[in-house]
Amino acid sequence: MSRKEHEDLRKVRNIGIMAHIDAGKTTTTERILYYTGRVHKMGEVHDGAATMDWMAQEQERGITITSAATCVSWKDNKINIIDTPGHVDFTIEVERSLRVLDGAVTLVCSVSGVEPQSETVWRQADKYGVPRIVFVNKMDRMGADFAEAVASLKEKLHANAIPVHWPIGAESEFKGMVDLITMRALFFHDETLGAEWEEGDIPEDLVEKCKEMRAALLEELATVDENDEDFMMKVLEDPASLTFEEINAAIRKGVCANKFNPVLCGSAFKNKGVQQLLDAIVNWLPSPLDRGEIKAHDLKTDKDIVIQPDDKSPFAALAFKIMTDPYVGRLTFIRIYSGILDKGMSVLNSTQDSKERISRLLEMHANKREEREAFYTGDIGACVGLKKVRTGDTLCSPERPLLLEKMEFPEPVISMAIEPKSKADREKLAVALGSLSEEDPTFRVTTNEETGQTIIAGMGELHLEILHDRMRREFNVEANVGKPQVSYKETITVPGKAQTKFVKQSGGRGQYAHVELEVEPNERGKGVEIVNKIVGGTIPKEYINPTIKGIEEGLTTGVLAGFNIVDIKVSIVFGSYHDVDSSEMAFKICGSMAIKDAVTKCRMILLEPIMKVDVTTPEAHMGDVIGDLNRRRGQIMGQENHKGVVIIHAEVPLSEMFGYSTQLRSLTSGRGTYVMEPKHFAPVPKNKQEEITKKGG
Repeated sequence: MSRKEHEDLRKVRNIGIMAHIDAGKTTTTERILYYTGRVHKMGEVHDGAATMDWMAQEQERGITITSAATCVSWKDNKINIIDTPGHVDFTIEVERSLRVLDGAVTLVCSVSGVEPQSETVWRQADKYGVPRIVFVNKMDRMGADFAEAVASLKEKLHANAIPVHWPIGAESEFKGMVDLITMRALFFHDETLGAEWEEGDIPEDLVEKCKEMRAALLEELATVDENDEDFMMKVLEDPASLTFEEINAAIRKGVCANKFNPVLCGSAFKNKGVQQLLDAIVNWLPSPLDRGEIKAHDLKTDKDIVIQPDDKSPFAALAFKIMTDPYVGRLTFIRIYSGILDKGMSVLNSTQDSKERISRLLEMHANKREEREAFYTGDIGACVGLKKVRTGDTLCSPERPLLLEKMEFPEPVISMAIEPKSKADREKLAVALGSLSEEDPTFRVTTNEETGQTIIAGMGELHLEILHDRMRREFNVEANVGKPQVSYKETITVPGKAQTKFVKQSGGRGQYAHVELEVEPNERGKGVEIVNKIVGGTIPKEYINPTIKGIEEGLTTGVLAGFNIVDIKVSIVFGSYHDVDSSEMAFKICGSMAIKDAVTKCRMILLEPIMKVDVTTPEAHMGDVIGDLNRRRGQIMGQENHKGVVIIHAEVPLSEMFGYSTQLRSLTSGRGTYVMEPKHFAPVPKNKQEEITKKGG
């Protein structure tokens, strides 16, 4: 691809499509690929033939698991699209995609409105300040209600959701929509798969409603930019004089400033409204230039700086996804924030302080690929040849070491033992686990030192089930897995200290290290903090890092039941060394021993993962469902009624949620559904703690 196409960064859009399960994300992406000429036949999710859902598990289950990347062009604009999963076990896929996107399309189902998982992704987008437009999908479905869907956006997401479309008909009578900017009606031809539509006058019964909605849209736009007095005066005095371009520019300004969420409508499955959505993406969502300067940390000067999104700026990119490809091996997906990346270039991974060379650059289209000579500012692509890079690492030029803002990943909440079925599978299992944990930062692999078992941990039962399935299919590994177990954590409740010496004399050179630690409880959820308070070189500089490494290792197995120790502040306050016998290894061992020694004096408790659970049930079964949640040590946080259905919001310990789907089905005659996601960790009740520590986890 020539440089010319990149000269106008204003025409690049990096967007994601996000929503609850089954809101139609993948179907919408398929339609976008079709209308932009990327595919010549539309794949359907329910046939297991969607282009973007290319993994076997995705096609079988009809759900999206990994966020696939693709690139299309529409009216001279280049759009990089990341299709993200809706299932809560794969929230990390959404989170890491949002970190590198400039804008997002939120899909909402016209029948069910905003659902619990939509709230989760909306909050994640708020966290990264990602501008959003909304597409109310499935207008052809029984029970479709556009006004109700818009109301749920305002009520549940506190979104400033303002319609720019108004539907013509609903359910089987859905014909098209009125464009409130041009005040023209768009009628779609079913026989041309929605590729053709005709403009016409607004149906008489909708004229008044559309005038009212257009006035509300213009009023809202008048408040977006208080400095634009011309626009405000026109809205107040002569709204008819406003041109299409002026309204478009005001909407764009509002969307880019995150003050406004325009709402469109359509039916992706029936091919109605997809081209209008594409127009909205290029007209209103921001380019890398609109998103503005990027915050970074200059490692040479140790100062925070800002970089302009420009090819002439120093090269800075973020690795947001690692994938093992059967044909080219390890693929690293990156977003380039500034500068140019050429094929064959050596880059510095400033997060891990290691240099690597990029052998190939690939532009991805779902699981197909196109070779590229270079990537420019604003591009999203894949690199081959990076062996050590992990998700969230910064890549930059060795001459100008920079660090971009880090990505944060939640702690796994569920674990299970895994073992190979035969000797031949042992080596393959190690390779598979290594690859999968590189791809997915929420998937952890550890070894239980006492039993020698390999333990895998993740975000939920489905998460581990899918990973087990992938081992079998992609890596040909046959393995037995144990029952899912809750990943508890351990923490301290009072401060303590320890003075530990590690001395070994066995002929020849000995080992000597002496470390004194002070520990105190950290705020809940703050994690582990290790502070070096050594003064006067009582422990030389070169031994501090090994000591910290030893402490970190010691914290991975707690003294109560062998779980990770979290929410603790450790200070290295004193120590001593021997000129001949001290070594890095001695201090590492001593650090590990000292932390174990210190925490035993600190009244330790177990923490358990508490899940945010949203149960949707018919009103008739509400009492039974609430009673059952209470029996599971659940706390009811609130409920809402919606068309004869009640959504119950609760917080329940994960240990009480195993087998819940079967129980819920029997309580609600098969009509109840639920979603859950990790909320926080909380102390385990005393009687329960004794039970767990007896088992040793």
